[in-house]
Amino acid sequence: MDLRHLLTTAALCTFFAACSDNRLEEKGFQVGPTRVEGGTSAPIGLNMDSPTFATRPSAVLLTGVQHIRLTTVYKVNLNKEDSSTFIGSNDRHYDYEEERTHLNNWNGHLMPGFEAVYGYNLVNVSHYDVRTDRSRFLYDQPVLIKTLYYPSFSSDTLNGAPVTRDHFLVTVYDEDTNKDGFVNTRDLRRMHLFDVNGVRMNDPIAANYSVFGSTYDPANDRMHIFAKLDTNHNGGVEEQEPVHIHWIDLKDPARSGRLY
Repeated sequence: MDLRHLLTTAALCTFFAACSDNRLEEKGFQVGPTRVEGGTSAPIGLNMDSPTFATRPSAVLLTGVQHIRLTTVYKVNLNKEDSSTFIGSNDRHYDYEEERTHLNNWNGHLMPGFEAVYGYNLVNVSHYDVRTDRSRFLYDQPVLIKTLYYPSFSSDTLNGAPVTRDHFLVTVYDEDTNKDGFVNTRDLRRMHLFDVNGVRMNDPIAANYSVFGSTYDPANDRMHIFAKLDTNHNGGVEEQEPVHIHWIDLKDPARSGRLY
Protein backbone atom coordinates (compact mmCIF):
# COMPACT_ATOMS: atom_id res chain seq x y z
CA MET A 1 0.00 0.00 0.00
CA ASP A 2 1.57 3.32 -1.03
CA LEU A 3 1.71 6.51 1.02
CA ARG A 4 -1.10 8.14 -0.93
CA HIS A 5 -3.37 5.23 -0.06
CA LEU A 6 -2.25 5.43 3.55
CA LEU A 7 -3.08 9.13 3.81
CA THR A 8 -6.46 8.52 2.20
CA THR A 9 -7.11 5.79 4.74
CA ALA A 10 -6.12 8.12 7.56
CA ALA A 11 -8.41 10.82 6.24
CA LEU A 12 -11.30 8.40 6.26
CA CYS A 13 -10.55 6.74 9.57
CA THR A 14 -9.03 9.55 11.59
CA PHE A 15 -10.57 10.71 14.81
CA PHE A 16 -12.26 13.62 13.11
CA ALA A 17 -14.22 11.37 10.79
CA ALA A 18 -17.98 11.22 11.09
CA CYS A 19 -19.92 8.07 10.38
CA SER A 20 -20.80 7.68 6.72
CA ASP A 21 -24.47 7.57 7.69
CA ASN A 22 -25.30 11.16 8.57
CA ARG A 23 -28.49 10.00 10.24
CA LEU A 24 -26.41 8.37 12.95
CA GLU A 25 -24.59 11.63 13.50
CA GLU A 26 -27.93 13.42 13.92
CA LYS A 27 -29.03 10.81 16.47
CA GLY A 28 -25.90 11.40 18.52
CA PHE A 29 -23.34 9.06 17.07
CA GLN A 30 -20.28 9.09 19.31
CA VAL A 31 -20.71 12.52 20.93
CA GLY A 32 -23.86 13.81 19.30
CA PRO A 33 -27.37 14.74 20.32
CA THR A 34 -29.24 12.83 23.00
CA ARG A 35 -31.13 9.81 21.70
CA VAL A 36 -33.24 6.98 23.07
CA GLU A 37 -31.93 3.44 22.81
CA GLY A 38 -34.13 1.46 20.50
CA GLY A 39 -36.14 4.52 19.51
CA THR A 40 -35.92 7.95 17.96
CA SER A 41 -35.92 11.46 19.31
CA ALA A 42 -35.11 14.98 18.22
CA PRO A 43 -31.41 15.84 18.30
CA ILE A 44 -31.04 17.99 21.39
CA GLY A 45 -27.48 17.46 22.62
CA LEU A 46 -26.45 18.64 26.09
CA ASN A 47 -28.59 21.40 27.53
CA MET A 48 -26.17 23.82 29.12
CA ASP A 49 -29.06 25.51 30.97
CA SER A 50 -29.45 22.33 33.02
CA PRO A 51 -27.53 22.58 36.30
CA THR A 52 -26.10 19.05 36.28
CA PHE A 53 -26.46 15.62 34.74
CA ALA A 54 -25.14 12.30 35.91
CA THR A 55 -21.84 10.96 34.62
CA ARG A 56 -20.09 7.64 35.01
CA PRO A 57 -16.52 6.41 34.37
CA SER A 58 -16.12 3.88 31.61
CA ALA A 59 -12.55 2.60 31.41
CA VAL A 60 -8.98 3.30 32.48
CA LEU A 61 -6.62 4.02 29.59
CA LEU A 62 -3.01 2.89 29.98
CA THR A 63 -0.86 5.59 28.44
CA GLY A 64 2.71 5.39 27.22
CA VAL A 65 3.70 7.69 30.09
CA GLN A 66 4.13 5.12 32.85
CA HIS A 67 2.83 7.26 35.71
CA ILE A 68 -0.16 8.78 33.87
CA ARG A 69 -3.51 7.03 33.56
CA LEU A 70 -6.67 8.42 31.99
CA THR A 71 -10.29 7.56 32.70
CA THR A 72 -13.01 8.30 30.16
CA VAL A 73 -16.18 9.81 31.64
CA TYR A 74 -19.56 9.45 29.93
CA LYS A 75 -22.95 11.08 30.33
CA VAL A 76 -25.57 8.76 31.82
CA ASN A 77 -28.37 8.42 29.28
CA LEU A 78 -31.97 7.44 29.98
CA ASN A 79 -33.88 4.85 28.02
CA LYS A 80 -37.39 6.31 28.15
CA GLU A 81 -39.02 3.01 27.22
CA ASP A 82 -38.11 1.26 30.47
CA SER A 83 -36.38 4.02 32.52
CA SER A 84 -33.10 2.11 32.48
CA THR A 85 -29.82 3.98 32.12
CA PHE A 86 -26.81 3.37 29.93
CA ILE A 87 -23.52 5.01 29.00
CA GLY A 88 -21.35 4.95 25.93
CA SER A 89 -18.17 2.91 25.70
CA ASN A 90 -14.76 3.49 24.22
CA ASP A 91 -14.20 2.65 20.58
CA ARG A 92 -10.81 2.92 18.93
CA HIS A 93 -9.60 4.13 15.58
CA TYR A 94 -7.33 1.69 13.77
CA ASP A 95 -5.13 1.73 10.70
CA TYR A 96 -5.39 -1.63 8.97
CA GLU A 97 -2.15 -1.19 7.02
CA GLU A 98 -0.86 -4.68 6.25
CA GLU A 99 2.52 -3.80 4.78
CA ARG A 100 4.19 -2.19 7.78
CA THR A 101 7.80 -3.20 8.37
CA HIS A 102 9.77 -3.31 11.61
CA LEU A 103 10.97 0.19 10.71
CA ASN A 104 7.41 1.48 10.78
CA ASN A 105 5.53 -0.58 13.32
CA TRP A 106 2.59 1.55 14.45
CA ASN A 107 0.67 -1.31 16.10
CA GLY A 108 -2.48 -0.42 14.20
CA HIS A 109 -2.49 3.25 15.22
CA LEU A 110 -3.40 6.01 12.78
CA MET A 111 -0.27 7.88 13.82
CA PRO A 112 2.77 6.36 15.53
CA GLY A 113 2.86 6.90 19.27
CA PHE A 114 -0.82 7.75 19.63
CA GLU A 115 -3.95 5.80 20.41
CA ALA A 116 -7.33 7.35 19.60
CA VAL A 117 -10.64 6.69 21.38
CA TYR A 118 -14.14 8.03 20.90
CA GLY A 119 -17.59 7.20 22.21
CA TYR A 120 -21.23 8.21 22.50
CA ASN A 121 -21.60 11.23 24.81
CA LEU A 122 -18.03 11.20 26.07
CA VAL A 123 -18.07 14.34 28.22
CA ASN A 124 -14.77 14.47 30.12
CA VAL A 125 -11.46 12.76 30.85
CA SER A 126 -9.93 12.22 34.28
CA HIS A 127 -6.13 12.54 34.46
CA TYR A 128 -4.41 10.59 37.26
CA ASP A 129 -0.75 10.81 38.31
CA VAL A 130 0.41 7.59 39.97
CA ARG A 131 3.43 9.25 41.58
CA THR A 132 1.48 11.99 43.35
CA ASP A 133 -1.79 10.06 43.75
CA ARG A 134 -3.66 13.09 42.39
CA SER A 135 -6.34 13.33 39.75
CA ARG A 136 -7.89 16.15 37.78
CA PHE A 137 -10.35 16.57 34.94
CA LEU A 138 -9.16 17.90 31.62
CA TYR A 139 -12.27 20.12 31.54
CA ASP A 140 -13.87 22.08 34.36
CA GLN A 141 -17.35 21.40 32.97
CA PRO A 142 -18.82 18.76 30.67
CA VAL A 143 -18.03 19.00 26.96
CA LEU A 144 -18.75 16.77 23.99
CA ILE A 145 -15.50 15.07 23.09
CA LYS A 146 -15.24 13.82 19.55
CA THR A 147 -11.91 12.03 19.90
CA LEU A 148 -9.10 11.78 22.43
CA TYR A 149 -5.54 11.14 21.26
CA TYR A 150 -3.13 9.97 23.96
CA PRO A 151 0.37 8.42 24.11
CA SER A 152 0.19 4.77 23.11
CA PHE A 153 1.01 2.06 25.61
CA SER A 154 2.63 -0.02 22.87
CA SER A 155 6.11 0.70 21.53
CA ASP A 156 5.72 2.23 18.06
CA THR A 157 8.50 2.95 15.59
CA LEU A 158 8.76 5.56 12.84
CA ASN A 159 11.45 5.13 10.20
CA GLY A 160 13.34 2.78 12.48
CA ALA A 161 13.29 5.00 15.57
CA PRO A 162 11.12 4.54 18.67
CA VAL A 163 8.34 7.10 19.05
CA THR A 164 7.32 8.54 22.38
CA ARG A 165 4.65 11.17 23.03
CA ASP A 166 4.05 13.23 26.13
CA HIS A 167 0.92 15.19 25.31
CA PHE A 168 -2.77 14.76 24.57
CA LEU A 169 -4.89 16.07 21.70
CA VAL A 170 -8.66 16.43 21.92
CA THR A 171 -11.25 17.43 19.34
CA VAL A 172 -14.27 18.73 21.12
CA TYR A 173 -17.50 20.69 21.08
CA ASP A 174 -16.87 22.84 24.13
CA GLU A 175 -19.23 25.77 23.63
CA ASP A 176 -22.71 26.59 22.38
CA THR A 177 -21.23 28.49 19.45
CA ASN A 178 -24.44 28.71 17.41
CA LYS A 179 -26.44 29.91 20.45
CA ASP A 180 -29.25 27.36 20.15
CA GLY A 181 -29.15 26.49 23.85
CA PHE A 182 -27.24 23.24 23.47
CA VAL A 183 -23.72 21.94 22.94
CA ASN A 184 -23.91 19.45 20.10
CA THR A 185 -22.46 18.55 16.73
CA ARG A 186 -23.94 21.66 15.11
CA ASP A 187 -21.44 23.81 17.00
CA LEU A 188 -17.84 24.49 16.01
CA ARG A 189 -15.50 21.60 16.72
CA ARG A 190 -12.31 22.81 18.35
CA MET A 191 -8.92 21.20 18.86
CA HIS A 192 -7.18 21.38 22.23
CA LEU A 193 -3.68 20.45 23.34
CA PHE A 194 -2.76 19.28 26.86
CA ASP A 195 0.67 18.61 28.30
CA VAL A 196 1.64 15.43 30.13
CA ASN A 197 0.30 16.85 33.40
CA GLY A 198 -3.14 17.49 31.92
CA VAL A 199 -2.64 21.25 31.72
CA ARG A 200 -4.17 22.88 28.67
CA MET A 201 -1.69 24.59 26.39
CA ASN A 202 -2.27 27.13 23.63
CA ASP A 203 -4.78 25.87 21.08
CA PRO A 204 -3.04 24.74 17.88
CA ILE A 205 -5.98 26.04 15.80
CA ALA A 206 -7.91 29.24 16.45
CA ALA A 207 -11.35 29.00 18.05
CA ASN A 208 -13.15 30.43 15.01
CA TYR A 209 -12.39 27.27 13.01
CA SER A 210 -14.26 23.97 12.98
CA VAL A 211 -12.01 20.98 12.35
CA PHE A 212 -13.34 18.10 10.28
CA GLY A 213 -10.47 15.99 8.89
CA SER A 214 -6.79 15.18 9.05
CA THR A 215 -3.91 13.35 7.41
CA TYR A 216 -0.51 12.32 8.71
CA ASP A 217 2.89 13.20 7.20
CA PRO A 218 5.33 10.45 8.31
CA ALA A 219 8.34 12.10 6.67
CA ASN A 220 8.03 15.14 8.94
CA ASP A 221 6.03 13.61 11.81
CA ARG A 222 3.31 16.21 11.38
CA MET A 223 -0.46 16.13 11.50
CA HIS A 224 -2.33 18.08 8.84
CA ILE A 225 -5.73 19.29 10.01
CA PHE A 226 -8.53 20.43 7.73
CA ALA A 227 -10.81 23.08 9.20
CA LYS A 228 -13.52 25.48 8.05
CA LEU A 229 -13.28 29.13 8.97
CA ASP A 230 -16.45 30.60 10.48
CA THR A 231 -16.44 33.65 8.23
CA ASN A 232 -20.01 34.74 8.95
CA HIS A 233 -19.50 34.42 12.72
CA ASN A 234 -22.73 32.48 13.27
CA GLY A 235 -21.04 29.71 15.25
CA GLY A 236 -21.93 27.00 12.75
CA VAL A 237 -20.41 25.37 9.68
CA GLU A 238 -21.59 26.48 6.24
CA GLU A 239 -20.91 24.70 2.96
CA GLN A 240 -19.54 27.83 1.29
CA GLU A 241 -17.10 28.73 4.06
CA PRO A 242 -13.39 28.37 3.19
CA VAL A 243 -11.31 25.35 4.14
CA HIS A 244 -7.81 25.92 5.52
CA ILE A 245 -5.17 23.30 6.28
CA HIS A 246 -3.14 23.57 9.47
CA TRP A 247 -0.15 21.59 10.70
CA ILE A 248 1.03 20.43 14.11
CA ASP A 249 4.59 19.28 14.75
CA LEU A 250 4.03 16.11 16.77
CA LYS A 251 7.64 16.15 17.99
CA ASP A 252 6.92 19.56 19.54
CA PRO A 253 3.15 20.19 19.44
CA ALA A 254 3.58 23.74 20.72
CA ARG A 255 4.72 24.41 17.14
CA SER A 256 1.83 24.72 14.70
CA GLY A 257 0.90 26.77 11.67
CA ARG A 258 -1.04 26.92 8.45
CA LEU A 259 0.07 25.54 5.10
CA TYR A 260 -3.02 26.38 3.02
